[in-house]
This record gives sequence, C-alpha cells and structure tokens, in this order.
Amino acid sequence: MGCEHYGCIMTLGMINTTSNDHFKDPIKIMCAEIRRCTTVSTHVKFCLGLSSFCLFSVGVALGKAPELTLTPQPREMHAAGMMGVSSVSVSVPGGDAEDFFAAQNLSRAMAEEGIAVSPAVGAADLRVVLLREDSTQAQKLLKEEKLSFEEGMQDEGYVLVSRNGTVAIIGGTAAGVFYGAQTLKQLIDDGGSTKRIWTGTIRDWPAMKYRGVDDDLSRGPFPTLAFQKHQLEVLAAYKVNLYSPYFEHTLQYSSDPLAAPPGSSLTRAEAQELAAFGRSLHVMVVPEQEAFGHLHHMLKYEKYSNLAETPHGHVIAPGQPGSQQLIQSWFSQIAEDFPGPFLHVGADETFELGTGRTKAEVDKRGLGPVYADFLTTIHETLSPLHRRLLFWGDVAESDPSAVEHLPKDMIAIPWIYWHKDSYDKDILPFKNAGIETWVAPGDANWKVVYPLGKAALDNISGFVEAGQRLGSTGVLNTVWNDDGEGLFNQDWFGVLFGAAAGWQSGRSDGTAYQAAFGRTFYGDRTGQIDEAQRELMMAEELIDVSDDAFWLDPWSKAGQMKAAKMREKIPAARLHAENAIELIETVRATDSSLHEVAALQAMELGARRIDFIGMKFQLSDEMSRAYAKASALKNDKRHETETRELLYSISSMNGRCQDLRDGYSMLKGLYRESWLAENRPYWLDNVLVRYDLQIQQWQRRGDEVNTLIDEWQSTKTLPPAARIGLPPAPLKQ
Repeated sequence: MGCEHYGCIMTLGMINTTSNDHFKDPIKIMCAEIRRCTTVSTHVKFCLGLSSFCLFSVGVALGKAPELTLTPQPREMHAAGMMGVSSVSVSVPGGDAEDFFAAQNLSRAMAEEGIAVSPAVGAADLRVVLLREDSTQAQKLLKEEKLSFEEGMQDEGYVLVSRNGTVAIIGGTAAGVFYGAQTLKQLIDDGGSTKRIWTGTIRDWPAMKYRGVDDDLSRGPFPTLAFQKHQLEVLAAYKVNLYSPYFEHTLQYSSDPLAAPPGSSLTRAEAQELAAFGRSLHVMVVPEQEAFGHLHHMLKYEKYSNLAETPHGHVIAPGQPGSQQLIQSWFSQIAEDFPGPFLHVGADETFELGTGRTKAEVDKRGLGPVYADFLTTIHETLSPLHRRLLFWGDVAESDPSAVEHLPKDMIAIPWIYWHKDSYDKDILPFKNAGIETWVAPGDANWKVVYPLGKAALDNISGFVEAGQRLGSTGVLNTVWNDDGEGLFNQDWFGVLFGAAAGWQSGRSDGTAYQAAFGRTFYGDRTGQIDEAQRELMMAEELIDVSDDAFWLDPWSKAGQMKAAKMREKIPAARLHAENAIELIETVRATDSSLHEVAALQAMELGARRIDFIGMKFQLSDEMSRAYAKASALKNDKRHETETRELLYSISSMNGRCQDLRDGYSMLKGLYRESWLAENRPYWLDNVLVRYDLQIQQWQRRGDEVNTLIDEWQSTKTLPPAARIGLPPAPLKQ
C-alpha cells in the first residue's frame, strides 16, 4: 500500500499480514506524519518524517512487539520484525583499525546487555559485520536491498541491514560505520529471558555537519577526567561529533599558570588525553577559551590588571599592550593540544566595553565598530595557527551593523535560550554578510534545581529547525552553571535532545523524544522514568524552581512575597514532584540492570529539591498560623493543651523548624553524593556552606522557639511573632 504527499512515497509493502484491519492505525498515523513531513525521499521502502517518531513493523501490526523508538530517529527505516539472540560475534572483514574500535565498542555494549560475545571465528546466534561501502560484500548487500549511498551520506551516513542471524553495518567512512554501530545498540530489545534484535533496514545520515555540546567548566563544578570520558562516550552514542568545554580560567597554560585553580583545572596532559579519547569516538574536542569578555577570574590578578577595561573587571580592553601576546600564547597551546579545524574565542557579553579604558573610543566610534575591530585583531593574531575561529554571535543583537566588519571566514554562533516565534533575525545578519553560522540553543539548566525540560525542548527544536532552514552547518547545545551548583548528570535529557535535533531533519518532536528517553538512556522499559520526567516538567510549570527560591528564607520579606505568588499551586506541584520520586525509587528497586544510575540519582535529587521548595513555604505558613492562634489562646486555661501543641508544632521533636533543618541536611548529603559522582571536590564547599547556614538557621530558630515555650509554661505570656522574626499569618488559609 502506498501514500503520496509532497512527492514523498511511503510503502508498507513488507508488513506481512492478509487483513486490512491490521493496517488501519499504522496508515492513519503514517498519513498524519506525511502531512507534516518537510524532508522527503523517493527512494525508500519506509520513510520516517523526522518531526516525529512514526513506527511500523510486523510486530506492531500484529500486536506481537513493542514500538521501536530510537534517538536520534533514523532518516529512513524499515522495521520488519524481531529475532532472538543470546550470543554474537562482531567482525571487520576490511581490517580497518577504526572499524575494529567500533566493533569493540559495540561488543562491549552487547555484553553489558547480557548478550554473550563470541570470538570472530566462533559460533554465535548473530553475526555482525562492519563493512565499508566500497567493499564487494557491501555492494552485494546494497544491490539486494535496492539501497544506495547518496552524496550526503558519504561522510557520516550508514546503511544497516538486519536479517535473521546476520546484521551488516555499511559506512562510507569510519564515522559512518561507528554511527551504524550506535544505532544497532538501540535495536536491542528486552524479550524477558532472552534478548531480541529488530530486523529490517535503515538508511541514515545527519542533517547538520556539526552537532556539539558546550559544557561550562568555569563557574564551579569541574568534572573528573573519568567523567569527561564518560560524557564523550554517551555523546558519541547519540551521534554528537563535537564537545566544547568552556574555559575562562580553568585550562592550565604552561606560560601563564597563575589563574588556573589547583584541583579545578585541566592539565596539559589531561587535555591531550581527552582530545585523543574524543578522536577515537569521532568526537572533536574544541575548547572555548574566552578571549575578550568573561575573564574576571583572570583579570582579578594584578599581573593582568593593565589589560582590563575596568580595574579587576571582566573584559580585556582593546588596544592594551600585551593583550594579543597573551591571547596568542593561550591559543597556540590549545592548537597544539587539541588538533582540529577550529578555535573558539568566545567574545560574548562584553558589557564593560566602553565603560573604562575604551570609553573615549567607544563614544567616538560606537560600541559595534570597537568590538568588531578587536575581534578582527584577534583573528589576525591567530591566523598563523590556520584554524577557523568560532565566536558567540550576540553582536548581531547589540549592533547588527558591526557584523559587516567581521572577517568572513569566521563562524558565528548566535545563542538564544528561550522561546521565540521566529529565530530568523538572530541568524540572518550573519547569513546575509556571508558568514557561516551554527546555532546555540540551551538546556535551560542554569540557576534552577532541575533543568526546565519543557523550555529546553521548545527552544532547541525551534532554533535548530531555523538553523537548518537558513543553512546553519552546526548546532552547539549549551549548559551553563551560572551559580556554581549545576550537575551535568541532570542535563542529559536536554543535551541528548539537542543531539537528536541536530541529526534529524526539520523540527524535532520533543514529545516523541521524551517518550523514548527512558528506554534509550536509562534502559528502563517500564515507562516509569519517562513518567517521572513528565511529572517534573508539570511541577516546574506550577512553582518557582530556581536556586534562589530554594535558598530563599520564607520568613523574609522576599520570601513572603514569593509565597503569596505560589501558595495556591504548591500542593499540586509537590504531588507531581513526589510522584516523580516514587517512580524513580520504584524502578531503581526493581531493575538492577538500569544504565546511568548516577544520573537517575541526580534526577531524584532534583525532584526532592522541588518538593522541598514547596514544603518550605507551606511549613512557614503553618508556623505563622500556629503562633498566631497560640498567642490568641495563651491565657485561656481551657485551651492550655491546644496552645502547647500549637507551639510544639513550630519547634519540638517533630516541629516545623526541625523539619526544615532536617530537609536541608538530607539534601546536603544527597547533593554531595551527586556532585562527587562527576566532579572534583574543588568548589563543593562553596555550595555545601549554604546548606550548613540553612541547617544552622533553622536549628537556631527552633532553639529560640523552645525558649519561648519554656517561658510560656511559667508565665503564660508570648512575645509578638516579630520578636523571633516569624512573619504574620497569611490571610488566605
């Protein structure tokens, strides 16, 4: 059967059934998908529009198998059924060293799934062969399946042919073979006592050439080298090919060792090891070293004071003697330690420019020209390194006229981290000036106790779609740790959606991605982790889940104002967060084979912190009401017991003050555990001290209330609530 729309012919010819009833729902879904399809092919047996997950198979049609969901979703897929497998052999007939690495990577993943891995010459249920497209065996298979390699597939595309007993992965390059192997990992399904693997064919290639992640390593948490390697392994599995660690002062330089903090910076040996590890996974490591703004932790040292726009400020002042020598020194080392075609010089948010040393120049010529001239000077300084320079493209918003003065061989990366109905204006100034662009959406993880999933899905899908439509060649999805508290293990949901959006063509469907995430990332086939993610996203829609709200004193004036805004929605938000906690705890207790347990623990930490935000404001209200009622009854002997219990509800073994002390104490321990699962100890105390202060505050307040209770026992008098800082009871009960 066929369905034709916008020139896209999609066929269900290989679904094996004789009853038209089996086709009703698949065809309905397929036709709905085609109405949204913007990228089509006329050569395929099964075309999946990449704006959603359109899934068909013999198993689905006959009700015998679960849906097949992959991340990223392949461009073209024909899922024909399933085969059981208990052992596998993986071979590389062509003998390419990089393909041997892909084979080892695949074999290890299969072993972790419980599939026995046999030697290449041994007997096995399943034989996997990794082939290059120009080999005789590959050409024979492609001819049999009536498949071909198009021009866009050559660099990273692959064909996967899965038949009973054999799987062939065909790539034009080592990267293509590797990505085909990553897809095969996701074709493994849990069949109970035995594993199963989907059969069929896949033809796949990326929509964008560069698919990257920008990881903030300068504002607090600094990962261990082991965790960074784990990051690269996971990112590569989702077909990310560029990782950009963000440095202001945390990359150690041989010629300028002063600013890098001991215990929280990357040594040269570590840098070289990380870059080499990334290359083995087809991930290019491109560090971003700020070279204009965001340099306070460098410029606060007296050694560099003459370079700063303002004393010990944030921005290098253009024209200062010594600035270009310093920049050249930094990037010469980066170029040596991180091979590749790019250098990332940052150059965003230069807010101090024109307020100090360059004020007269900016007043005379304007901010944009001064900015553009300095970026051009950096370009000239680094030209002997023969690298293309990446820079953040916010200048297009602050002064669009400056764009025309920038070197045309640089690559602009406009960044937008929030919803826009159209992102075109952020890209077009560079496109119209003949400057290549990448787009940088955001994970919405900064300054919150858990990343804002809904905001991230919306921003990433919209901005990447605009980039693809307007010719951007890359996406650099960003995570930021503005307040020093961020945990990367909480960021995977948004980070990997960025990976999917960059690979897939058109606007990616966040709902479909979310429905697959628990299985593909955690290995959870119950759907409970996906449900927990939905619960957290609903909680985030109801109350303020910022770090500011988490640390805010509910007895303060600002705290009372915050409570008034959230009060009515707190119960519902808490129930969503608590549902998420229970779902996570349940799946952890019942499935010992889950992947990424540390990330799941970090997810639970986020849920508990959201729940605590709501509880904190609720308990504060309850304390105010209890004290107000106790004060009204303090002299009434008939209500002496009630008065005592009201006061005890504020402070006692089970008092609200103790509840808040205990809450911060518990969360401190959980936070510390999650931090050390990925980061070096440096900076951790700067976060934990905030927990300590809160623990001490609620202990002190409880002690003060205990003293008042003792006084009331003997005098039957209570001071005004303001004496202990307790706010008045809210008017709404």
